[in-house]
Amino acid sequence: MPNFANLDVSLIVLFILLGLGVFSQNNTIVLATALLIIIKVSPFGAVLLPYVNKYGLSLGILILTIGVLTPIASGKLSSETILQSFVSPKSLIAILVGLLVAYLGGRGVKLMISEPQVIAGLLIGTVLGVAFLRGVPVGPLIAAGILSLFYWQK
Repeated sequence: MPNFANLDVSLIVLFILLGLGVFSQNNTIVLATALLIIIKVSPFGAVLLPYVNKYGLSLGILILTIGVLTPIASGKLSSETILQSFVSPKSLIAILVGLLVAYLGGRGVKLMISEPQVIAGLLIGTVLGVAFLRGVPVGPLIAAGILSLFYWQK
């Protein structure tokens, strides 16, 4: 009978996620899981993973924010276009939705810190959404924020 006591479930899950990323042709999931697998099996994994765990989310948000702000920095969005966003009905709705999403993201971070047991479900749901619904993997924070509304957390 095989001995499963030394089975690394987290590594198996990463390989499953890698397979889902390949299946769905989502390079973001493939790259992220491949990098985590490499870090995990490397001799430096025990040192690097705590840093990735602690700072990865903040670094990801920083890179995402830079990507979102680049059209302003590059001049693709002129000052006139930015100012018009305060008078156009569609842009005003976009501003309100942006406020709501930022609020939900903040609640999501708090929930993920205070209730870490929900992280696995959020990640699985997000990866499945990416793999099968052609979504993008920015969902866990917003999903956690929506989930926090059901938890009635502040």
